[in-house]
Amino acid sequence: MAGVLPRLYVNAAHQFPLSSLLPVPARSINLRCRPGSSAALFCRPKRPSRFKVHAVGAENDGPKWWEKNAGPNMIDVHSTQEFIDALSQAGEKLVIVEFYGTWCGSCRALFPKLCRTAQENPDIIFLKVNFDENKPMCKRLNVRVLPFFHFYRGADGQLDAFSCSLAKFQKIKEAISTHNTARCSIGPPLGVGNLDVVDSLNPQEKPAEASSR
Repeated sequence: MAGVLPRLYVNAAHQFPLSSLLPVPARSINLRCRPGSSAALFCRPKRPSRFKVHAVGAENDGPKWWEKNAGPNMIDVHSTQEFIDALSQAGEKLVIVEFYGTWCGSCRALFPKLCRTAQENPDIIFLKVNFDENKPMCKRLNVRVLPFFHFYRGADGQLDAFSCSLAKFQKIKEAISTHNTARCSIGPPLGVGNLDVVDSLNPQEKPAEASSR
């Protein structure tokens, strides 16, 4: 019939609707065509996506979480002698010692809140003791669970010792309220007292455990 397009286009043994020869919008392309099928003649292969290069920021270049300090009243202790000296130099100030492990998830979770507490209490000295760097001393101080805390003050020596996790951080605040009161003590700072913290421990000691309390 004149003026009427034929419905089918015949090519070899295949029959296609004439409309299939028209340009096909990209979003209507069927990308699941099987190779060798008649429809595969009109499928456009999907272009491989380009790789996006993301620059790795300075996250890996910055200090590790345990290397960050809240201020001048938060001090890293790397040896037994540094620990004894820090207690002696603190005078009548309250000293809070945190024993931690770089591998300890509880220590890492608690650390930001400990930093805020240090900033809120500039009159308190916070000492950070890496358990793995000071295993003999930690053993002599009966540190078996991490994170673990000691409280010292002047001639009173050690006031408190306990383990604490982020969920029980209120325990640290209560200890601060109890021990950071105005007082006058007679005599030089006691520090660890007569406790022998000299490095004399068998290196094959049992590692500390992470606290869940």
